[in-house]
Amino acid sequence: MKNPKAISMLLVAVLAGLASVVFAAQWLSRQSSASVTTVVVAANDVNLGQPLTTEFVKVVNWPADSIPPGAFADAQLLQGRVARVGLQRGEPILESKLAPQGTKGGLSAVIGEGKRAITVRVNDVVGVAGFALPGNYVDVIVNTTDAEKKSAEQSISKIVLEKILVLAVAQQVSRDDTQPKVVNAVTLEVTPEQAEKLDLARSVGTLSLVLRNQVDGAQFATLGATKNTLLNAPAAPVPVPVKPAVKSVVVRKPAPHVAARQGDCVGVLTGAHGGVECF
Repeated sequence: MKNPKAISMLLVAVLAGLASVVFAAQWLSRQSSASVTTVVVAANDVNLGQPLTTEFVKVVNWPADSIPPGAFADAQLLQGRVARVGLQRGEPILESKLAPQGTKGGLSAVIGEGKRAITVRVNDVVGVAGFALPGNYVDVIVNTTDAEKKSAEQSISKIVLEKILVLAVAQQVSRDDTQPKVVNAVTLEVTPEQAEKLDLARSVGTLSLVLRNQVDGAQFATLGATKNTLLNAPAAPVPVPVKPAVKSVVVRKPAPHVAARQGDCVGVLTGAHGGVECF
């Protein structure tokens, strides 16, 4: 015969175990829901200057203690906003990565405040074999003739602009493509003063782009390269202007005028010496 007391104790233990499991599951659920919030992320890759629509955004759960500053919780707030940079799928959409409210899509949305966009014609050599991609930085070199060398004009190459941002190559503004593209035009972001300088440079000579490291901000003041510096030829001596000789003018002063002695003169002889005495 079974022991009823043992059976009742077993049932109590089973019920207590089930209650503990239920309470633990509820507690974990509450803890999980309290530490997770919603964040809007990119549902697909978004190109620079592209307006956001419902197909490019989605809401996901995100740990509440690691939400990046400027994140959005409501996807409706992003309708019509324009991306200033390229976004990867699953990347949180932040205010700092969007153009100001009311900005239309296209290249004009990504031009920085106080900056301008100017396009220069390039070829496969000038365009660094297609490696000058949107988002890269380049230096601009101009090759022209030094008109000040009147006696022997010579060609000179000089860096005129440093660390210029490439906004677009041809009609493409995507910054995520790492494949080189040989194009015939490159659009650069410059200040108004740099735009004037660049326009003058391309009118007086030929331009070349020099690709540089994106994190290298150093600038160098160069004198430019000429044929003489390229071949290490000694510089022509600078003629020293000869000052004209100053002719000395001798001014002769007139001898003092001796007034003629007036009156009668008498010769006087004193010993071996003689003289004249006038009255």
